[in-house]
Amino acid sequence: MKKIIILNASPRKNFNTAKLLKEAQKGAETAGAEAEYYNLYDYKFLGCRSCFACQRKGSTTEGVCAIRDDLRPILEKCIAADAIIIGSPVYFSYPTGVFRSFAERLLFANHTYMVDRENGGLKRRLNKIIPTGIIFTMNCPEDLAKDINYPITLGESVNNFRHIMGYADALYSYDTRQFDDFSKYNCDLFDEKHKEEVQQTQFPIDMQKAFDLGKTLTEMN
Repeated sequence: MKKIIILNASPRKNFNTAKLLKEAQKGAETAGAEAEYYNLYDYKFLGCRSCFACQRKGSTTEGVCAIRDDLRPILEKCIAADAIIIGSPVYFSYPTGVFRSFAERLLFANHTYMVDRENGGLKRRLNKIIPTGIIFTMNCPEDLAKDINYPITLGESVNNFRHIMGYADALYSYDTRQFDDFSKYNCDLFDEKHKEEVQQTQFPIDMQKAFDLGKTLTEMN
């Protein structure tokens, strides 16, 4: 049975990002996968420490960061998985710090500084492709996101996963609702009625896209 690792890099366990990830999990399970779901904010870990243990000659890290902390068992599962799906809200134009810390630890341990003289670029450390799906949620409307270059900024994370893991695809969920009850917060930037309309019309479409993403990634290998 195929193994899929699903990672929530949002501090919220039951809001937009989590809902989409859980729908992606359903898609993966529909395709016959066994999925494991982790809330990364539950674990104590930091980003890469630049120890270079994974890049030393004769290194035995085998694609798993040498730091032994809460994240290490999850990294081991990711390397052994048939696919990975990670989701994050967008804070100030970037994924969460937890997303970044996880990505540094996973990707750098599988990155090389060795030139692939046959195919060009850098050699891949992994001897297989681990299809990766990335789900980004944001309160920013799609038109504004494009105007401020979100597809380029966030796309860099997608490109990094694509290069290291061998394949990556992204789902962008725009104009999401931040609060269940807007009246409790100092916020007149957003139109609550508009947010509710998007939640009722567009978010179900994004949920279907998340389901399809989980199913597609599972069926790739």
